Amino acid sequence: MNTFQQEKVSASHLARNAYLYVRQSTLRQVLENTESTKRQYALRQRAITLGWPSDQIVVIDCDLGQSGASAADRAGFQQLVAEVGLGRAGIVLGLEVSRLARSSSDWHRLLEICALTQTLILDEDGIYDPGHFNDRLLLGLKGTMSEAELHILRARLLGGVLSKARRGELRCGLPVGLVYAPDGRVVRDPDQGVQDALRLFFATFCRTGSAFKTVQSFRTQGLRFPQRLRKGPHKGELVWGGLEHAQALHLLHNPRYAGAFVYGRRQTRKGVDGKELTTMRPREEWLVLIRDAHQGYLSWDEYEGNVHQLRENAQAHAAHRRTPPREGPALLQGLVLCGRCGRRMTVRYHHAVRRILPDYICQREGIERAERVCQVVPGRRLDEAIGALLVEAMTPLALEVALAVQEELTARAAEADRLRAQQVERARHEAELAQQRFMQVHPGNRLVADVLEADWNEKLRALREAEDSYERGRAADRLVLDDDQRKAILALATDFPRLWADPNTPDRERKRMVRLILEDVTLVRGDTISCHLRFKSGATHALELPAPVSLGELRRTKPSVIRAMDTLLDDHTDRETAEVLNKRGYKSSEGLPFTRLRVRALREAHGLPDRFSRLRAAGKLTLAEMAARLGVCTATVKQWRDYGVLTAHVYNDKGECLFEMPTDSLPRKGTWKRPRRQTHPASIERGAV
Repeated sequence: MNTFQQEKVSASHLARNAYLYVRQSTLRQVLENTESTKRQYALRQRAITLGWPSDQIVVIDCDLGQSGASAADRAGFQQLVAEVGLGRAGIVLGLEVSRLARSSSDWHRLLEICALTQTLILDEDGIYDPGHFNDRLLLGLKGTMSEAELHILRARLLGGVLSKARRGELRCGLPVGLVYAPDGRVVRDPDQGVQDALRLFFATFCRTGSAFKTVQSFRTQGLRFPQRLRKGPHKGELVWGGLEHAQALHLLHNPRYAGAFVYGRRQTRKGVDGKELTTMRPREEWLVLIRDAHQGYLSWDEYEGNVHQLRENAQAHAAHRRTPPREGPALLQGLVLCGRCGRRMTVRYHHAVRRILPDYICQREGIERAERVCQVVPGRRLDEAIGALLVEAMTPLALEVALAVQEELTARAAEADRLRAQQVERARHEAELAQQRFMQVHPGNRLVADVLEADWNEKLRALREAEDSYERGRAADRLVLDDDQRKAILALATDFPRLWADPNTPDRERKRMVRLILEDVTLVRGDTISCHLRFKSGATHALELPAPVSLGELRRTKPSVIRAMDTLLDDHTDRETAEVLNKRGYKSSEGLPFTRLRVRALREAHGLPDRFSRLRAAGKLTLAEMAARLGVCTATVKQWRDYGVLTAHVYNDKGECLFEMPTDSLPRKGTWKRPRRQTHPASIERGAV
């Protein structure tokens, strides 16, 4: 080290600590490339030579085995930057720039902080002061070359991988059900149980059209599904368990089951926090796609059909695409198009008289732009009309449809029974192996014998559970497919209207039958509801249905009741008006008798003035106004009212009054005669219409 470089070290630098940063990219390098680690630790002697005491040299080596491509997961590098930023570091020691950072952004950030805190940087070539332009320029070039070196190394490795992938020879991880043969070919798993489980899975999805329903079918029948462990001490082993929804989606989206070799379905990029984000590329951007490269469980057309069905099922696109048939009573769910804007209409349910009734609503534009919904069409009468039309159209084909349903039920039960039998056989085989291991151990070796005996008991317990599940499944299948049920199906087949109207027929199955016949239905609501049906065959049919009366019109009070109420309010309070209306036989729009609250609600809804407003309009005075006019207190006014000296009119149900200004002079006090007190001075029948 020359004298000029030593002159860069000043007393202020020596007063602070020296930080030695040690890093290797992988754990394998830490174990095998030990020479590089020794060279990095040897820089400690360089710091001592420059004048730093050994107790002021801080070694940061917690990033051994961490990549330098990002500072996100490197706690040691973050600690180093923090110490430099706090002004505690006089010099930073690293074997080379690549040990400190492989990212230009991280490197230049460290240089900027070192320049602000007057911290030196040392590598094998010398000492640099980031505050000097020449040193900083050289350090910047070294950082750029370090990042470029990482890019070149990665490009070489990925180039070889991509070249092998384009030939379809790259050995990638295979999903469950596919394995590598000794000669390197991809073949189906030799375990027949695994093959049957996958075939049943894809057949069930084809039947139900929903990944959720496929998982539900497996759980309902008590079927287990295979899974190959990807990590852990039992990596590569095949285990059986319940089918999960995420697992079902992964199976349906994986093109390897269609016999295709694919590479580059995912792309990885760094986020703003430095962490890697993995996203799926669209199919047209896959790097490699080779169809019919190996054995599979599906054809390519079947795979594309499954992916298309999942895309249609996505709730995020429900306003534009058909959704799978679900359990709600809306017969046309997922098939209705808006005749005004062309968007797909969704379903909204409401309760009425202990029933769930559907409404078809076009609201996508209203949600996106905060506007009114395009149109709403009540679905009960519409579903009934279309159901009657389909029953009439499908009667000649009823027998064929019922027989096809019966055959499908039989085949489905036979497939499930075979899978359950395989589970029993597998459990029996594992129990026999556990028994053999227990019988072969020496009786004196109790430590091993106890463990093997416990394992044998566990396998016997699993065998017993599998046999019980098998018997329960067979009993359930017999209940579904006995002779009485077959006769019932055949009897209903000759009378398709009864089959359609049978309350035991699930709404979801009715929807599936509708989807076999109809392509879509277009609705336009005006004075009438125009319904245009498009069948799968291409034929069309139009229906005209009367527009439903709105709930407001059904619940609108008759004008004659409003007129009678208006007349009664001239001389009666709300309670008195309700009593008179009830005596005359009037009812509310809901068929209920009138009350004070119902009269007030109708009065406010129709803008009728109350009795107080009518009396004030006639010039009547309040208690305070009358006392002020007569120059007496309010108690005197009430006393004069009780003795009949003043005329009062009750204006509410609390007995509060408005007063008439007397036209003559008030009589002398000795001549007052106290009349009998009347709670309601005005006769109820006075002013009757």
